[in-house]
Amino acid sequence: MAWQLVFTEQYTRRAARFLKRHPEAVAVYTKALSLLEANPHHPSLRLHALKGKLSGLHSVSITMAYRITLELIVTEKGIILIHVGDHDDVYR
Repeated sequence: MAWQLVFTEQYTRRAARFLKRHPEAVAVYTKALSLLEANPHHPSLRLHALKGKLSGLHSVSITMAYRITLELIVTEKGIILIHVGDHDDVYR
């Protein structure tokens, strides 16, 4: 069963800026979203819970340098995308 990705307006703006700055990441970003929708626990995504001020959110890897932070709504099989960017940028 596939999960539903929820693209908020804020996330869509962040993703557009990210992809404009990193056009080389378009293919791996698209692949990561496809994997996330099909199976958020796929090993290549390296899904993990965040701690501290980002507690309650999770992160998946696009590459070793780029991440997507997200909120998993397990009961409804929904995934709300929060932020995409460089490793250090998304954890601020």
